[in-house]
Amino acid sequence: MWNEFNIKTFPAETIVYRDGVFCPDLSTLPDATISKKYDLPVHIIYVGEIAGKCRLNIESGVQNQKIIISVNIKIQKPAFLNIFIKNAGENSEIRGTVLVQNSSEFTYDCVAQHLNKNTSVIIKNKLLAYKNSVSKLSGVAIINPDCPDCESDISFSAMADQGAKIDFMPAQRISSEPISAEHSASIYKPTDAQILYLREAGLSGAEVDNVIKEAFLSE
Repeated sequence: MWNEFNIKTFPAETIVYRDGVFCPDLSTLPDATISKKYDLPVHIIYVGEIAGKCRLNIESGVQNQKIIISVNIKIQKPAFLNIFIKNAGENSEIRGTVLVQNSSEFTYDCVAQHLNKNTSVIIKNKLLAYKNSVSKLSGVAIINPDCPDCESDISFSAMADQGAKIDFMPAQRISSEPISAEHSASIYKPTDAQILYLREAGLSGAEVDNVIKEAFLSE
């Protein structure tokens, strides 16, 4: 499974979902609610192919806990994914990457709430939009009152084939002074120099396309 989805593993407590379904046999924790402090980081892994309405809830209520999120999914049929993040643990960090390859219609909504001071939620979202696909991506970071010194960043980047449609909707609701609060959305396009370099290395047009897409997802 780890090789199939190119998920980097490390010593951690694990919470694993495959095709939108929780896998207790691959997990060391019973669910994605972090209710006590673990010596190791908690690694939440969400991989496979999803369709229909899917939801992932991630909650931390303890101090000094590090949580890593690795999402790597493919969309072949219309799908909707909600990721709800609540960080209420002082000095706790939730950080991760969401990689999506969309060949159909995909709606994604990420909501990240800071419910205590000195909390971090940093989520990097990457979309590979195939030909004629439709993608709607939204994210909102919420820093509640009396929650100063937080770090928040929800970013979006996409690489699109011909005819793909993409809507980005990043937003913030900040009620306390943060250390940093950022959000961004961008479209990646390879340069002519990059394409020429790969062609001069002997790659065919299809191979160049595959190499560029793989580099975009893995950088």
